[in-house]
Amino acid sequence: MILLRRQLPLFITLVTGLTMATQYYVPHPVSEELLTSVTKWLQIIGGFALVLGVTSLFHVHAVKIRRQEAGWGYSGVLYAGMLGTIAVGLWANGKESIDGVMTAFGWAYSYMMVPLQGTMFAILAFFIASAAYRSFRARSREAAVLLAAAVIVMMGRVPLGEYILPLSGDVSQWILNVLNASVRRAILIGVSLGAVALSFKIIFGVERSYLGGGKE
Repeated sequence: MILLRRQLPLFITLVTGLTMATQYYVPHPVSEELLTSVTKWLQIIGGFALVLGVTSLFHVHAVKIRRQEAGWGYSGVLYAGMLGTIAVGLWANGKESIDGVMTAFGWAYSYMMVPLQGTMFAILAFFIASAAYRSFRARSREAAVLLAAAVIVMMGRVPLGEYILPLSGDVSQWILNVLNASVRRAILIGVSLGAVALSFKIIFGVERSYLGGGKE
C-alpha cells in the first residue's frame, strides 16, 4: 500500500507529462480539445490554490499577531489591507467605475495601490544604482568592458548624451541590437535546455522534490 502510494503520483506525472508533450506535436481536433480541457482544469486548480495560499497567509500572520512576534504590527496592516480590499471589491462588484463614477474599489486601486507600487519601484532604483556601482568598478578587464558598454548605452539613451558623444546613439543601438540580443538569446537557449532537462527528470521520476522529499 505504501509502495502504491509512492508510485502512483510518479505514474500520473509520467502519463500526463508524455501526453501533453505529445499533444504539442499532434495537429488534430482531439488534441486541441484535450489542450482546451486541460487549460480549463488548470484555471480551476489555480483558483483552489489561490484560496489555499490566502488561507495559509492569514494563518501565518494570525500566529504572529497572537504571539506578538517582531513586526506583528505589519501583519495587522496586511489583515486590514486585504480584508478592506476584499470588502470594497465585493461591494463594487469588482468594477473600478460605474457610469463614469469611480467606486471605492477604483479609488483604493488608483490612490493606494498605484502609489504604493510607484514607491516600491522608486526604492528599488536605489538598490539597482548601488548594485551597478559595485558591479561597474573596473577591477578587471571584463569589468572595464562592462563599464565602458554601460556608459555608452546610458549616454546613447538620453538626448544630453548624444550632444556630449555624437556617436553614442548609433553605438548604443548597435550594442543593444547585436551584442545584447545575442547574449539574451544564448541565455534563453540555456534556460530552455535546462527546463527541458528538468521536465524529463520530473516526468521519469528522477526529480521527486515536488512530492515533499528528495531523490529516492
